[in-house]
Amino acid sequence: MICAAVERCAGIDVGKTFLAVCVMTGPLDGEARTQKRRFGTVMAELESLREWLKQEKVTHVVMESTASYWKPVFNVLETDFGVYLANPQEVKNRKGHKTDDKDGWWLAHLLRHAMIHPSFIPPQAIRELRDLTRRRKRLLSNVTAEKNRIQKVLEDANVKLGNVLADVFGVSGQLMLEALLKGKSEPGDIAQFAKGRAQRRIPEIIQALEGHHMSDHHRQMIRYSIKHLEFVEEQIGELDLAIASKIKAAGLQQQWDLLQTLPGIQERSAATILAETGGDMDQFPSSKHLSSWAGVCPGNNRSAGKNKSSRTTGGNPWLRAALTECAWAAAAKKDCFLKGKFWRVVTKSGGEKAPAVIAVAHTLLLLVYQVLQTKQPFEDRTAPPMDERQKQRLIRHHIRRLGKLGIAIHAVAPSRPGTGKPRRIGQSRPPRTHRPSCGSSSSQR
Repeated sequence: MICAAVERCAGIDVGKTFLAVCVMTGPLDGEARTQKRRFGTVMAELESLREWLKQEKVTHVVMESTASYWKPVFNVLETDFGVYLANPQEVKNRKGHKTDDKDGWWLAHLLRHAMIHPSFIPPQAIRELRDLTRRRKRLLSNVTAEKNRIQKVLEDANVKLGNVLADVFGVSGQLMLEALLKGKSEPGDIAQFAKGRAQRRIPEIIQALEGHHMSDHHRQMIRYSIKHLEFVEEQIGELDLAIASKIKAAGLQQQWDLLQTLPGIQERSAATILAETGGDMDQFPSSKHLSSWAGVCPGNNRSAGKNKSSRTTGGNPWLRAALTECAWAAAAKKDCFLKGKFWRVVTKSGGEKAPAVIAVAHTLLLLVYQVLQTKQPFEDRTAPPMDERQKQRLIRHHIRRLGKLGIAIHAVAPSRPGTGKPRRIGQSRPPRTHRPSCGSSSSQR
């Protein structure tokens, strides 16, 4: 018989309207006694569940991460019990045994024998910060969707500004759009609102506006979208203030400032990283565990000594999205070692940029772990200056490469160490003559 690890535990199969609860109690080296009950999901039923678990002297409770239905149960039980949140993929029951009561028993059985890896549940302050950052991300998606609707109306009205302007919602585009909404129809008059570089494309703008079919219906539809955009942008501004206030209230101001020392990470992305990871790296055994949890490291699929796949795992989608955005920003930053890494991976992967972005995001997350663990700001890992010998070696290498491409470079390198004579490089060397060797005068070295 396999000894258990928890004497008194409970498994809860969470549903929208009821909970199937199984309590297991008994000595670690003996057979467990099971009790099964069902409870509703209203507050009175959850309190009855808590009192019953207290009477049975339960110490640990486990339930699946089922949508958001687990949260009310967790809020009631977290202060009195050690609550585990299990990944549904890791606690699947056998086929043919899929009922609510059997799922509760199976969860309790796995917990009793320490066969469950609990999911990370941050403290209350971090959960509230996470709600704010995730809402901001969704509102940004709404902004993009509303802009796409405006662009669709412009296309329907034969206004082809999107073919000429890089950003229809830039300064020039907004002024032209406002003129169209006011009823101006002359393409030449509307094109005069072009600012900056857009002034060079005034003839193309006139062509894009000639013969447009902007009607009152189109104008009304665009006004609806603009009002919605103004409302969403106002709420995003309020969320920015709330996020900054929540970070200070949670005591994460130092971690927030430290993350902003990393390349490609600014205020909003740093707030998202704090909200998803919690800011305390002690909950992750190592940086490898953190990168695996985030889903930015290669997965393991090895069988019979063969690697079948190395695709990245799913991980935390919110953290992964924030890291990839930061990776793009770091890859475009001048004099940054991550930019060099990005293009090295692009070259190795045949020109594909997706693997390079994930590689840079992985490196960034390792730096996040290091910065938050050591409480020290990031210092760029710039290469040390090369000495004269390294410079000359690099010069000779590139001149040889150019020579193989048929480009003759004539340069005189400084004297080599140990010799007092300069040597001309970049020209083809004269053919080596036959020199006598130890064995034969006609041998060639």
